[in-house]
Amino acid sequence: MTNENRIETTLIHEGYSSKEFSDSLSPPIFQSSTYVFDTAEQGEMRFRGEEKGFIYSRLGNPTVRILEERMAVLEKGEAALAFGSGMAAVSAVLFHLIKSESHILCSRGVYGCTFGLLEMLEDKFSVTHTFSSMQTADDIEAAITDMTTCIYIETPINPTMELIDIELVSRVAKKVGIPVVVDNTFCSPFLQNPLDLGADYVIHSATKYISGHGDVIAGIVVGKNKEEIQKMRMTVQKDIGGIISPFDAWLLLRGLKTLHVRMDRHVENTRKLANYLKGHPLIEDVIYPGDPDSPHYSIMKKQMRTAGGMISFLVKGGKKEAQAFMNRLKLIKIAVSLGDAETLIQHPATMTHAVVPPKTRDAMGITENMLRLSVGLESVDDLIDDIDQALLD
Repeated sequence: MTNENRIETTLIHEGYSSKEFSDSLSPPIFQSSTYVFDTAEQGEMRFRGEEKGFIYSRLGNPTVRILEERMAVLEKGEAALAFGSGMAAVSAVLFHLIKSESHILCSRGVYGCTFGLLEMLEDKFSVTHTFSSMQTADDIEAAITDMTTCIYIETPINPTMELIDIELVSRVAKKVGIPVVVDNTFCSPFLQNPLDLGADYVIHSATKYISGHGDVIAGIVVGKNKEEIQKMRMTVQKDIGGIISPFDAWLLLRGLKTLHVRMDRHVENTRKLANYLKGHPLIEDVIYPGDPDSPHYSIMKKQMRTAGGMISFLVKGGKKEAQAFMNRLKLIKIAVSLGDAETLIQHPATMTHAVVPPKTRDAMGITENMLRLSVGLESVDDLIDDIDQALLD
């Protein structure tokens, strides 16, 4: 396997050779906490990094390593780390990049738990953060301070579906030597590769599209620089310990094999649903970057292969009307998370972003009548029928 393979092939084969593991077609699950050394000297050499080999599964595991190598190639990076949750991945990158009294510049919106982490960093360690629309170079430059140690962005932003021009942000950041971190969860590496656009780190909540089946909690970090990822492995990951289990890594490897097939259906269903919702008289607005009328359409065409499997939309009315609509749905499930085979709907203001103060939510563009839809793999006609009856009931 090389970086020259097309992504559909990489998803299935990268990082694994059956010849190395008794000709097993599926990668084995190495359910071991520790590894045996032939001699005391060998153990000493491995701890010093002078010999390859595994030591202890918090420091590395063969099944996990296959996943990390595959994700690194998929995201066009030099190395990757797998974690026990998406938030463990977010935390690891930020702890790697910050010090006391640092400043983090963020996109206008972020996931609710990321917001909670930022608040905790400020309360406990005086690490401040500010939000910026990042629509122009002037916006970004004006928000950078002498203490800014990284720029952290989501694109598309959860749940407002706003897009950030990764290339623009990276270009400004490079002028002052600040690393750029991109949460790529909404896209997966099949739709967007931030490292190719100048970012330094990519984060995934692998719970979502990487898994695709709603049965794993996991996170991934991919870095442009192998040495920085190794530093993160031997400091933040080793000492805080937010590692992934071998079985969960195996489930993610299984999920990756169908990512391209699943994403094609997610994308097609989403496009049809967006068109349906856009013309409905009881829908105030549809927020979908694949809509040619969207203010973010040009950025989508520039940096994403296609618009993805997520829609946000505004029901006419407020919180009461939005929740009543949700309660009338029969096929679509009310649940947080995304990227599963099932179509999921949630009310961000009271669910994923409930921790965000109302004034901050308003500034992020999260209204009381906003709903976020993760479009699944069902028949799109059945999904439209379900939405239609819930809107008309």
